[in-house]
Amino acid sequence: MSNNTTEKESDCLISRGCEVIDLIIEPRAKDLGGFSVRRCLPVRERKAIGPWVFFDEMGLAHFPAGEGVNVRPHPHINLATVTYLFTGEILHRDSLGSEQAIRPGDINLMVAGKGIVHSERERPEVHNVPHSLHGLQLWLALPEADEETNPAFYHYPSATIPALEIADVPVRVLIGSAYGITSPVKCFFDTLYLEADLKTGQQLILPNAAERGLYVLSGEITLQDTKITAHQLVVLHAAEGVCITATRAARIALIGGEHIGKRYVEWNFVSSSKDRIEQAKADWQAGRFAKVPGDETEFIPLPS
Repeated sequence: MSNNTTEKESDCLISRGCEVIDLIIEPRAKDLGGFSVRRCLPVRERKAIGPWVFFDEMGLAHFPAGEGVNVRPHPHINLATVTYLFTGEILHRDSLGSEQAIRPGDINLMVAGKGIVHSERERPEVHNVPHSLHGLQLWLALPEADEETNPAFYHYPSATIPALEIADVPVRVLIGSAYGITSPVKCFFDTLYLEADLKTGQQLILPNAAERGLYVLSGEITLQDTKITAHQLVVLHAAEGVCITATRAARIALIGGEHIGKRYVEWNFVSSSKDRIEQAKADWQAGRFAKVPGDETEFIPLPS
């Protein structure tokens, strides 16, 4: 999805936490035209969590018939996007010719590499009736050696994503490895992404990683007597045996992985090179990116 802002970092509220908590980030709403998102990354105090350089929660949004997600074609370079839905459906199209409906529980991984263009809209069967949307959209930095790889698109249906129970808590390992199981989703760095649903009073020991961020989608948890409420992103210190307790039934997402080097983020472009971003901006303005088959007419212009 397009980063519909010229800001290079989100205007978020930051607070310091307890000894296992580095930061607590409260996202601010960003208007994407027709609906808003809660943006957590990047912020001034934290540019990335592991290889994750961008984190949006979309919705929950309710649309009447004839309205909905309608994101025109826009470009990306040197990153991979991850789209994951809890409710609703998005129709992905890209300049490789991919056309894929994204549904709850699926993982869509789009590797931009040296450059890709995509749009996010809705099938008529969805658009023409009242419907809802709720999900996460995240960006992964690519290793410098892979930033200019050929673009690619991978779709992983919900049934292929491994799930298990830890002390009766349902967990899905979306990307990477945790609790002895490994997701089939392609990785470039050591990457972690999982979700869990806790009933009131349940506890979960979080898997370790070099860097971790815990996002509460709904409900409320405590972490070393610190209360974390819905729509807060907690940046954790590296520590073994970190345990969360659901004080109200909660859905959480955990992201993380290995530390990466400096990345620049401007509009929809992420790169280790400022010059590469300037080239991508010039290429988009000059119409040198490939078109999206079946969606060639409209596009999002480069913000001034």
